[in-house]
Amino acid sequence: MNLRQWSRDLGMGVRFAVTGGREGWVRMVLTAVGVGLGVALLLLTTALPNVLTARHQREQARTDLTYSAAVPPKGENTVLVGMADTKWHDKDVRGRFLDPEGPRAPLPPGVDRFPAPGEMVVSPALKKLLTSDEGGLLRERLTDRITGTIGEPGLIGSHELAFYAGADDLAVQKDSSHVVRLTAFGDRHPTPERADPVLIMMTLVVFVALLTPVAVFIAAAVRFGGERRDRRLAALRLVGSDRRMTRRIAAGEALAGALLGLVVGTVFFLVGRQTAGSVEVLGESFFPSYLNPSPALVVLVAVAVPAAAVGVTLFAMRGVAVEPLGVVRTAKQARRRLWWRLLLPLAGLALLYPMIGKGRSNGDFNEYLVVGGVLLLLVGVSALLPWLVEAVVARLGTGPVSWQLAVRRLQLSSGTAARMVNGIAVAVAGAIALQMLFAGVEGQYTRDTGKDPERASVEINLSDGAALPAAAREFPRTKGVRAAVAISSGSMGDRRRDPGSTVGITVGTCAALRELAQLPSCRDGDVFVVPDARDEPDDLALARPGRRGYIDATYSDGVRGREIPWTVPAGVRQVSARKDALQSYVNGLLVTPSALPATAAPTLYHQVYVRLDLSVPEAEQYVRNTAARVDRLSSVWHWTATTASRKYTSLRTGLFLGAVCVLLLIGASLLVSQLEQLRERRKLLSSLVAFGTRRRTLGLSVLWQTAVPISLGLLLASTVGLALGAVLLRMTATTVTVDWASVLSMAGAGAGVVLVVTLLSLPPLLRMMRPEGLRTE
Repeated sequence: MNLRQWSRDLGMGVRFAVTGGREGWVRMVLTAVGVGLGVALLLLTTALPNVLTARHQREQARTDLTYSAAVPPKGENTVLVGMADTKWHDKDVRGRFLDPEGPRAPLPPGVDRFPAPGEMVVSPALKKLLTSDEGGLLRERLTDRITGTIGEPGLIGSHELAFYAGADDLAVQKDSSHVVRLTAFGDRHPTPERADPVLIMMTLVVFVALLTPVAVFIAAAVRFGGERRDRRLAALRLVGSDRRMTRRIAAGEALAGALLGLVVGTVFFLVGRQTAGSVEVLGESFFPSYLNPSPALVVLVAVAVPAAAVGVTLFAMRGVAVEPLGVVRTAKQARRRLWWRLLLPLAGLALLYPMIGKGRSNGDFNEYLVVGGVLLLLVGVSALLPWLVEAVVARLGTGPVSWQLAVRRLQLSSGTAARMVNGIAVAVAGAIALQMLFAGVEGQYTRDTGKDPERASVEINLSDGAALPAAAREFPRTKGVRAAVAISSGSMGDRRRDPGSTVGITVGTCAALRELAQLPSCRDGDVFVVPDARDEPDDLALARPGRRGYIDATYSDGVRGREIPWTVPAGVRQVSARKDALQSYVNGLLVTPSALPATAAPTLYHQVYVRLDLSVPEAEQYVRNTAARVDRLSSVWHWTATTASRKYTSLRTGLFLGAVCVLLLIGASLLVSQLEQLRERRKLLSSLVAFGTRRRTLGLSVLWQTAVPISLGLLLASTVGLALGAVLLRMTATTVTVDWASVLSMAGAGAGVVLVVTLLSLPPLLRMMRPEGLRTE
């Protein structure tokens, strides 16, 4: 068959779809909406790599923490930047104080001029929050006058909270990241991180698991109205077309719907892209400009979707005999073969098997084997489900009238029923596997912080020792604070410069030191020592009474002349650290304030540990306000027992967002498919009502027609999902465990989508169940 004949037949099918009257247009619009939803999600997925790249580039462009020991000298092109990050409930607020030191001082991205002292420029989201009623406590913390907004180049998301405030009294301090001097913003020498093979593999699995249900759904969408179309094609056989020509014409009709679906999908994507700036999910937000799909991927989608529509239709028409007098579809069909359907998941397992036990220490995973193996396993769900539905419904027995109507319908068109729930089954299988994988490896990306939230709720690191007396005075008075402990820490070396041995020094009142060690008795002027097996003998010797040392000893890259000589006083007593000490590693000298030279205070690091009264609303916000009032450059940390890898958390968040989009898409597709099925059966439903069938019975039959295949689909999806999850865990060299609560929640989410779709289809069903539906022209 030459290309010309193909083009003519496909073109004829397109014309039939466009000029086929109301029925043809309705079917084409339904197909276009279904395909359009899938295309929109495909375009969104192809834009995700650019979203991640754009956010990373924005973050890199405004970087101001260099982690470099070399501080540039003050000049006309330098600016002092003070770190003033804070939090508002569970949202981070990025804050910076700017103090330009010359006329050519660099501006941060998104800012066109330096704010003067007492002024600040803020992100649009922060401005909205500060001017709202709920932002009252935050306004007490950020008291500067708002004089402008930060432009899009200076933000990584439309809902990011950020501000730049003016200052004229910043100073760079030794070994402190509270204030830095810059000649330019941005990380000029980013350090490449070693890629984590497990995270790369998980990323690939996430993309495959999210895109496969979309592809399955598009394949189902191009077959909307298939039965009515096949009966229409029988007329073509009467005027002389052969079977192959009829199939190509049918493919042309599907092609018309797919091409219109590309347009609809593009519109959906552009609308969604434009509204992306006003949406925030799990604390993540984006700018519409981020959602720019790769041109190559856009071309791939534009070619693959119409090609898939033609291919799927031709494949589906192989099982349909369109004869001049009708469609041989209602006759008893040959049973579906199982052997080739089982080959798909078995081939997938064979591809993944060589990587079992690889983990992160044996090189990278083969990307092609990972994608191919996961894809075959998930497609296997789509291939096995029609056989499973056919095999089960053929054995279903008698029951109420509604059950018999539903079973007979399923026996006549089990393929259509399976096609409706295929997308849900594939999505649930992928979700269960990913849930198992993420739950299994979570321990590898979560570390113990060594902090006990029961001992302290918040830790405040002061930028200036001069603020310590005010901090010790103000925090106990703060609303919502049960207790506050101020502790300072530093070190003493055996030599003024480049010491050979050092010992830690912790300074605090007797009450504060008792939070670290078990003290027999204590009064101001006492000194204690906490030995540790990890200490070198010379370090312990430096803590002996009468030993002379130097607090804040200078190293080769430090500033000389700031060393403070100190002799360890007599009467040093040995004590042991508390098992629940506020600090995770307590050793060396514990010193009460009067035992140390007053000149040593500026060389120490100062922390305040606060225990909150959790019964007081906004207790942590009151503490943050006090911290900003006492020391505007202080860092406030909320204590947690564990912390997770940022990349792992981002990937998990991306999975959640993608899963929500896929479930919404499939739910919409199910609704469209359900409405299309009801539309085709409108006369049948009207006939049953005219003969006295109760509407309640028909409604229950529709429910059974959905419940049976979705139950079988979820059972199959759970089986394949558990198998895939187990293999993925073995690939990461992780013990296979099953979180049954998560498995049931994934299956329940799929069932919930189907239930909602069924409920939404009941009003149209009731409108169709009228005798007037028998009227025809």
